[in-house]
Amino acid sequence: MQSRLDKSPVATWWWTIDRWFLAAFLSLMGLGIVLSFAASPAVAQRIGLDSFHFATRQIIFTIPALGVMLAVSFLESRQIRRMALAMLCITLVLMVAVLYIGVEVKGARRWVSLAGVSLQPSEFLKPAFVVICAWLFAEHKRQPDIPGNLFAMLLLALVISLLVAQPDFGQTMLVLGTWGVMFFMAGLPWLWIIALGAAGVGGVFAAYTVFPHVAGRIDRFMTGEGDTFQVDMGRDALINGGWFGVGPGEGTVKRVIPDSHADFVYSVAGEEFGLIMCFFIMTIFAFIVLRGLGTALKEQDDFTRYAVGGLVTVFGLQSVINMAVNLQLMPAKGMTLPFISYGGSSQIAIAISMGMVLALTRRRPEKRKQLGFAPSQRAMPAE
Repeated sequence: MQSRLDKSPVATWWWTIDRWFLAAFLSLMGLGIVLSFAASPAVAQRIGLDSFHFATRQIIFTIPALGVMLAVSFLESRQIRRMALAMLCITLVLMVAVLYIGVEVKGARRWVSLAGVSLQPSEFLKPAFVVICAWLFAEHKRQPDIPGNLFAMLLLALVISLLVAQPDFGQTMLVLGTWGVMFFMAGLPWLWIIALGAAGVGGVFAAYTVFPHVAGRIDRFMTGEGDTFQVDMGRDALINGGWFGVGPGEGTVKRVIPDSHADFVYSVAGEEFGLIMCFFIMTIFAFIVLRGLGTALKEQDDFTRYAVGGLVTVFGLQSVINMAVNLQLMPAKGMTLPFISYGGSSQIAIAISMGMVLALTRRRPEKRKQLGFAPSQRAMPAE
């Protein structure tokens, strides 16, 4: 345990970090490893790999993700902005490159291979996009003559265009929803709320009309007809688990779910550990989002408020979409459950995002009295 009198960087970090956030993130990482051992062996055996292939790789992904999250949490606000700007420039280039040299999977190009490592640029684009938009909104509020809101809109249009070109409509809706929340926090006029809402509805209608796979997913969700095997099995796994589950390693429905270790790990949690575990996981995500938004609303610095609000919003929306698909409350969409689903790009990108949250919510020098670092009062001279 670090002493409060210790002024080293690590000690200062320990006494200024939001330890509730840190505990929540570590809990999700731990659950991701446990559930990987529960969900992935059947998938690995089905494709001829070692039973614990994916579970081992989940641990391998989690270790650097933890290191990245902790390293980013040491940064100051200015360093976070610089890091986000660099990430944004790199990921935008990769988003363009993926359209030409990306690996095509099920008709979509979302992955690019660099030095033998597969990356999904859109995962790393999200935290960079959120932080830069937060900075633009904050600059516009600080100096209205700076067209920060206009630049944020242009950046949104660029990012949405690249995502639709892949196509990736799940990430598109995620980015658009997060941007809307941040714009609302920045004082979005009601006219803009109506306009953006209409644009969102129009975008969904256009996607349904133009892209057959989008129409197919929505039709299957609405009618229950067609290939609904995976979502049906996900629902059956939750039903089979009941309140308390069938026990670790005893799940049977999970064995036939193609993506049980990735998009449907929440269903596996329900089958083997019961709905109690599902509610526990949901509670952790809700805690992170509510604590993040509550902290953001108390912040005096506009940039910090918008950035923290945006980062926890994208984190929360992604988790809601994943859990809703598992519960058959939304059309099927390949979106990971943060820190829990299998995936290297997702783990590292989310670790960067939450490292930014930890960095931005650290208690700053102006609050040092709360930390016990305030200089002692000089004794008043005797009268």
